[in-house]
Amino acid sequence: MKISYNWLRELIQLNDSPEEIGSKLTGTGLEVESIEAFESIKGGLAGIVVGQVKTCAKHPNADKLSVTTVDLGTGTDVQIVCGAPNVAAGQKVLVATVGATVYPSQGEPFGIKKSKIRGEVSEGMICAEDELGLGHSHDGILVLPETCEVGKPASTYFPIYSDYTIEIGLTANRGDAASHLGVARDLRALTGHAIQLPNRPIALTEQKPCPIKVELPDADCIRYSGLMMEGITVKDSPEWLKNRLKTIGLSPINNIVDATNYVLHEMGQPLHAFDASKIAGNRIVVKKAIAGSTFTTLDKIERKMIGHELLIWDAEKPLAIAGVFGGLDSGISEHTQNIFLESASFDAASVRKTAKAHGLSTDASFRYERGTDPNITVDALKQLAALILEIAGGTINANLTDVYPAPVAHTALAFSIQRFHKLIGQPIPMADVKRILAGLDIEITQETDTELQLLIPPYRSDVKREADVTEEILRIYGLNNIDIPTQVKSSISPSADEQAYKLKHKTSEYLTANGFYELTCNSLTKSAYYSEEKLKQAVSILNPLSNDLNIMRMSMVFSGLEVLQYNQNRRFPDMKCYEFGLTYITQDGKYVETPHLSLFITGNKQPESWNTPQQPVGYFSLKTAVQNIFNRLGIKHTPQSITTEHEQLQQATTYTIHNKEVVTFGSVKAEVLKQFDLNQAVYMADFNWKNVVELCNQSLKFTPISAFPWVRRDLALELDKQVTYADIERIALKAEPNLLQQVNVFDVYEGDKIASGKKSYALSFVLQDNEKTLTDQEIERVMNKLVKQFEKELNASLRS
Repeated sequence: MKISYNWLRELIQLNDSPEEIGSKLTGTGLEVESIEAFESIKGGLAGIVVGQVKTCAKHPNADKLSVTTVDLGTGTDVQIVCGAPNVAAGQKVLVATVGATVYPSQGEPFGIKKSKIRGEVSEGMICAEDELGLGHSHDGILVLPETCEVGKPASTYFPIYSDYTIEIGLTANRGDAASHLGVARDLRALTGHAIQLPNRPIALTEQKPCPIKVELPDADCIRYSGLMMEGITVKDSPEWLKNRLKTIGLSPINNIVDATNYVLHEMGQPLHAFDASKIAGNRIVVKKAIAGSTFTTLDKIERKMIGHELLIWDAEKPLAIAGVFGGLDSGISEHTQNIFLESASFDAASVRKTAKAHGLSTDASFRYERGTDPNITVDALKQLAALILEIAGGTINANLTDVYPAPVAHTALAFSIQRFHKLIGQPIPMADVKRILAGLDIEITQETDTELQLLIPPYRSDVKREADVTEEILRIYGLNNIDIPTQVKSSISPSADEQAYKLKHKTSEYLTANGFYELTCNSLTKSAYYSEEKLKQAVSILNPLSNDLNIMRMSMVFSGLEVLQYNQNRRFPDMKCYEFGLTYITQDGKYVETPHLSLFITGNKQPESWNTPQQPVGYFSLKTAVQNIFNRLGIKHTPQSITTEHEQLQQATTYTIHNKEVVTFGSVKAEVLKQFDLNQAVYMADFNWKNVVELCNQSLKFTPISAFPWVRRDLALELDKQVTYADIERIALKAEPNLLQQVNVFDVYEGDKIASGKKSYALSFVLQDNEKTLTDQEIERVMNKLVKQFEKELNASLRS
């Protein structure tokens, strides 16, 4: 949410700088994310001066260029090459001098330098209005009136509005602060300065009722206030209003729409203006949509109604989606003369449900979803009407209408001073408490030594309990003013999963020490990542924040790839990262939550260096990391390696121990990488962390280092190409589980020295007996046994 510094200071008289106000707001819980200077004309026309064209001649080397001499009021004329068709001697013009930066209406800013254009020196630029951000015309240079004085800064004749834009990261519970008035209330509570809303008087004719009759058959409309205005003129807004809206990131449209936006952002009350001539039967009815019907909104999109949407109807047709978006056929146009102004309060849940269902997010729905003040509708309506009278003319010939079937009362709350002090941890002076409550519009109706009776305004829908009031007082009083105790008593008991946390910490330490960055990704993701078949098991979000966050993630792959994409787009292609996270599916009508550890590596192994050649990571880089995690966690079981099919990984290998899948790893498929515009190989490992923890929780058995030597023997096997090293390892360990301690492949050959469709593996085998020294006969027996098994199961042959 964006706030104007100048606008805020009109509501509450503060002499603080934007930075000081930002610091105060952040201290109260309205976190300021940025403060940026705003100028109605970008760059402030710095370096732009009034000049007079003295001479103008055709460029000798270009048909469409002119060579001019221009007086800039310095006593020395400068030569400028100009391409405008309307440049002529005697004109007063705007000149961007050498060293100035020009900010055009479209495109990037650029600096002005002394240069040669087709062989002629040019010391500046004679500007068109769009080149300076003064307008959008590029038909020719901007010619100034004769009264302009040569040498004067352009800002003398083109006033520049300066302000600061304060951007606040508004949390979901602070709908009351979604306006300049709301922010000013927090500053009032903090500083004690009074708030003064603009005094815009308006005269209403009480004898004549509003010609538009309002009906509220649906309880989701809490209050509806309206006012008829006649004889208005739709045109551009005055500059002051345009600048206010531009400061907070809004584009001016016309004076009527701009006025509704202005009061919305000033007071926090959404407003809407209907073309009164398009309201059939002079009736406004707020009721539900007809399921299956269609409605075209202001963005010219036809939307199919589900049936739970609350619509604003006239006697014949819907005019708007209540609290969300206006309709195309009832909007304000340049021909509108009579308008009906709406200021209403709608149920927050109803608006939120409608906005999410149709993927709409507007300034109005943003506020209604968080809860607006039903008791401010008439005040906001009067402010809007007075502003429109000022900038669009017109008359008000009837009283306003206000339908409020069940007025929303203040919330009564008994506030215990003892519990308040206990929650905070120390007493706070009651004078400060009363000042803060008054600044927050929380009324004290009764007071004793032990308790306060409070009335909380309806617009603070998030303040319902003693703890909520305590939080309100504390955030204004200041967390920094609360002493930190020297001794803290804790009642936290050891976790039943303490061993799992230790294992997680040990793994994190190892990975971080070896150059991996830890990720914490969102468990919400988008369904577009998954196939229709897979989505049958998805845990869908009933009220998704967006279409990109509409299901719980079912795989660790995509969230990691999003991080790699983000870093690649910012020129960080070499990444090693890991994440402890959860995946979610539905199975047999139940939700299943599975803990994972995922690893991702991509790019080069080492940073670029003069003495280290660049070497990309590969499958075995990842495999090494997987095996090192096993070693770090003390998992001594030899895993069974299986080549598996995986939806997102190719060359996927799965390690199982005791028939439980422990980890699957491989390279991410090219078609998956393409979805994220990743242009280099990515390798990923996915640990089933639950199974890893169960393995580590088993009792460890320690064996002494053998006193007897180990023996290594090598074999060169010729095999079919489809045979994998995992197959060889599995068969060898099965054939000789006692003496065979280790198998390793140290060379692979494919070429013209062996038959087509074949490959050669050079393998080492480490043998050891913990009871005695192996004899040559025993070693030979084991090796012959292995060769026979390879010949039998893999059709292998010894290569001489």
